[in-house]
Amino acid sequence: YILSAETKVTVAEDFYLGGNDIKLDNVNAVLYISGDGLKKHSASDPLLLTPNYNAEEGTAVATCKNANVAKNLASVIGSGDGSYGVIQSDKQFVICYAAADMDMTGADTVYVTSFAELEEAVLSALKKVQGSYSLIVMSPRKLIGTRDPFGFRPLCIGKRNNAYVLASETCALDTIGAEFVRDVEPGEIVTITPENGIVSYKNMCQEKHARCVFEYIYFARPDSVLDRMSVYESRIIAGRCLAKDSPVEADLVVGVPESGNAAALGYSLESGIPYGTAFVKNGYVGRTFIKPKQSQRESSVQVKLNVLKDAVKGKRVIMIDDSIVRGTTSDRIVSMLKDAGATEVHVRISSPPFLHPCYFGTDIPSEDQLIAHNRTIEEICELLGADSLGYLKMERLKELTAGKQYCDGCFSGNYPIKPPTEDIRGEHDTTVRKKNR
Repeated sequence: YILSAETKVTVAEDFYLGGNDIKLDNVNAVLYISGDGLKKHSASDPLLLTPNYNAEEGTAVATCKNANVAKNLASVIGSGDGSYGVIQSDKQFVICYAAADMDMTGADTVYVTSFAELEEAVLSALKKVQGSYSLIVMSPRKLIGTRDPFGFRPLCIGKRNNAYVLASETCALDTIGAEFVRDVEPGEIVTITPENGIVSYKNMCQEKHARCVFEYIYFARPDSVLDRMSVYESRIIAGRCLAKDSPVEADLVVGVPESGNAAALGYSLESGIPYGTAFVKNGYVGRTFIKPKQSQRESSVQVKLNVLKDAVKGKRVIMIDDSIVRGTTSDRIVSMLKDAGATEVHVRISSPPFLHPCYFGTDIPSEDQLIAHNRTIEEICELLGADSLGYLKMERLKELTAGKQYCDGCFSGNYPIKPPTEDIRGEHDTTVRKKNR
């Protein structure tokens, strides 16, 4: 919905702003997405602010983040009585902060103000935010990008001909033929204009960083480089470390696509055991562990992967995967390998045991969903139906990030900022795995 700058609007009940009037001056209007609208418009999509319905004069906001940002903002904006609306993504909160002078004393009117100094408005908004994010704000005259002060999420600058590009991963630059310029530093705000090129603001920069180590293990594409560390090389190192620390006799090393493949190659290179392909992946199925419900995760696994029977029949197989979160995917894959004729299946994981919830990107907010919680490695191995199980050692993580500071809260329970105390699971299924399911 775009609110006209000439109209005093009483907002419809479906996006509930308490029935308050919104008065707009002649500068900008705000795009609000209602609950119904969100079904058609993903909360991960960019949001657009436009004056007088003119998209060519608007400002777009896009983020790579997690919901903890929105939760944090929800506690800051308004009094919690709905007077500023049920806003369902962090971008909408940033828009409100950056675009509106809000009377926090309880007045019923929101005034939308000028974007003359958009970077100052963004800086002011982000000072009120805690959480993990990369943020891009675009107007016809400016491109603004920023990372959270800990650097949880990546962001980089590229250039194609005379145009600058902002992207979360360098592989996006390769796709469009842009050259890499540099990474945006944690806490840095960059403003790019035709007149001044790249201008940097480092008001929010700090010495303590906490890059998400799971970016290197799983999230990022292997053809990306994050903060000058190749993701592919990082996963090769993880596989080599597994071969040194958890050796086993076998005939074949295979990776679970896609993030397990490079680690499997690393294991093979270090151990001398041949590397092979055991799985054909259905490219039309998304990542299974982040699906919100247990039933969805289980039904996706067999559709996602199919085993090459001729590759594994009669062989002792080492299966390399990036992580075991709930165990939903891993136990099914072990069963599929054995059903295809593998005589032994030894599971090796290129990350430490996932013991704690993550509030900064992986969106697994409860320990009762984690297979490693309150279980030994032997017990997990039995649940998976594997012949042996080995994890990457915690002390090896620093090798994956080339010594840069990182967050390992999901493995260690040590978080760089205080996590929320309320349950933010929403519709996440809390079904507890049962032994010998």
